[in-house]
Amino acid sequence: MAELNLAAKLKNQLKQEKIHLWNPPYTDDQHQAGQQHMQELAQRYSSLLALQVSDVGGALESIRVQAVNRLRGNKRFRELNMATVELLLPRDSRKDNKAKTLIETRLDVLVQQLMDRIGEEFGLKSIKLILNGKTLIPDQTLDTQGVKNHSKMMVLKVTDGEEEKNHQHESIQRTQKGFQILSERDGSEDPDTSPFLEIADQKGEPLKVPHSEKKALILAMGFHEKGRSLMKKKEFEKALCHLLQADHHFSQCGSALLRSVDNFAVLQLDIVWCYRALKALTCLDDARRRLQSAEDCFLQCYGQRQQRLLMIKGNTGREDVLFLRLYLLQSLLSYIEGNDFLAKQQLDKVESLYRRVGLDSEKMTQLMILGFTDREARLGLRACQGNVEEAAIYISNQRQEKIEQRQRERMKRSRRLEVISTLAELGYSRRDASRAAHLAEGDLDKALGILLDSGPPVLSSHTSEGVSADKLEQLLYLGFERDSSRTALRLTGGDVQSATQLLIDHQGVLSAELLSASQPAGSSSSPSPSSEEPSTSSISAEENELVNEALEDICPHEEDYLDLTLEEESELINTMKGYLKSASGTP
Repeated sequence: MAELNLAAKLKNQLKQEKIHLWNPPYTDDQHQAGQQHMQELAQRYSSLLALQVSDVGGALESIRVQAVNRLRGNKRFRELNMATVELLLPRDSRKDNKAKTLIETRLDVLVQQLMDRIGEEFGLKSIKLILNGKTLIPDQTLDTQGVKNHSKMMVLKVTDGEEEKNHQHESIQRTQKGFQILSERDGSEDPDTSPFLEIADQKGEPLKVPHSEKKALILAMGFHEKGRSLMKKKEFEKALCHLLQADHHFSQCGSALLRSVDNFAVLQLDIVWCYRALKALTCLDDARRRLQSAEDCFLQCYGQRQQRLLMIKGNTGREDVLFLRLYLLQSLLSYIEGNDFLAKQQLDKVESLYRRVGLDSEKMTQLMILGFTDREARLGLRACQGNVEEAAIYISNQRQEKIEQRQRERMKRSRRLEVISTLAELGYSRRDASRAAHLAEGDLDKALGILLDSGPPVLSSHTSEGVSADKLEQLLYLGFERDSSRTALRLTGGDVQSATQLLIDHQGVLSAELLSASQPAGSSSSPSPSSEEPSTSSISAEENELVNEALEDICPHEEDYLDLTLEEESELINTMKGYLKSASGTP
């Protein structure tokens, strides 16, 4: 980090003085250093920056060599169409942390070809290439995805072996499918059997958004939650893969929607936090852009001086941890860019915030003795500026509000199920009744009006075996098994009343002879491995499995993203203080 800071300061000074180290007298015709002039420059700059001559001389020589290599690269690109690309390798694959890793390539080749070369040269099994915060698509060419001569790309190691690579790829695919299923659900079905996700604002009120944006937002938030889960496990490479997927889906949401929720801003912080953990903060342009986006989004969402947040939640203490992380990362970037003064200003803001939101272990213990969880204690103390008595009252009120909210949701669900049952008794399928009840927000008269406008009950949909899906659904609703219900409908020619009576006569279980007799010609009682379509129940089981996997990574506590222990932040604060002290020459 100190090397980057010194290099940035020297480049700024050289730029001010219009000194070009790649030209004479600093570089001769054979591209060798002009020793005397370089030494004089090192001595002058070491006095200016109050640093050792040897350190400044080494940094100047490194800058000179990079400039000469860049000129050579430009010439090769003009003459041979061979671009030079800088690679930011994983930490354990870097041979020399101070030297840049360069690779030459044509820009009209597929990304996969470059990935194969990098994997072979550096012993990496499975990687992704990141350019300006975007994951490059393997089966497209470099130039079509914005790669240019002297582009800087991050090499992200996804796995160590082929088996793990396949598992990771499958994991991402399953996450995508699970949240895609959830994004299609609108809550019109029974949430006990068909869980769905609802998008709410800072007050917890559901947001009404267009279907396409809702789908993109749920996918974005899903990948973000998965990425945050991996961050907690310190699996930053895998986390970054998921966070960048989330960023891609957020880009498909309208700006008005992003201004109403703080998720997008938090995602930008998490991505740059991963850059820091992976020591890839030389991606300065992308990191700076993301932090600016986060700050702008917080401003839009929370208001100037967080007045909107204060009006909605009554306090700003919990969200202060987000600003602490934002200012800390901004301070780090300013230091890397050689701006010690700005870095110090931002770090002062960080320390001021830390004194407000940093927690006293004794106060934490007092609240936990009262039966509160460590998360409740942290969030409560921050909301109440460290006052234990007020925090205890605040947490108790929060618990009561959640109990009342769950009761309201249960009553709402119960009323909706009553409406659905009433409509089903009138002859409508439960699917149509559920949809109408959802659109009418549980109002029976409105739901009936919606159904009447669409015409009388029509039972026209059929399963792949010729049985009406709606009639089958009516029997399932009465509690009969699927196979027996299907058989009863076949044996009675689709008459629901006769099928019901048949099932009652047989106590809901039809004999093997009746089941066999009901099979269509040429069919077998056991499914064939070559069946073209899986059964409805198998599709449902697979969907439920994907949904449950996706929901595993969603923390049930809606303010989990605010529950930072600040241990990592504290370490970075101390590191930054050490860097800035050294840079200022303070003993």
